[in-house]
Amino acid sequence: MSDNAVLAAMRRIGIEKNEMTGHGFRAMVRTILDEVLGFRPDFIEHQLAHAVRDPNGRAYNRTAHLIERKNMIQKWADYLDTLKAGAEIVAINQSV
Repeated sequence: MSDNAVLAAMRRIGIEKNEMTGHGFRAMVRTILDEVLGFRPDFIEHQLAHAVRDPNGRAYNRTAHLIERKNMIQKWADYLDTLKAGAEIVAINQSV
């Protein structure tokens, strides 16, 4: 999906420019998958279609981790279902 398609969808459901961006959703998902749900950063980076570096460089990293990523995305869907059902939302402190 293009950035414009994501932004148009967000505006249609009432999310304003000053509330969230498409990239902001990606950053939020990345943070929650790592810090809340405890998934390995390399699985997350693969799912976000980022280049995953390893000690030998990108040229030798041909991993896909499809089974682990499928599990991760199911856990993400379960997490969202829990929030939708009324789970307590705990704010993440962003102090520096």
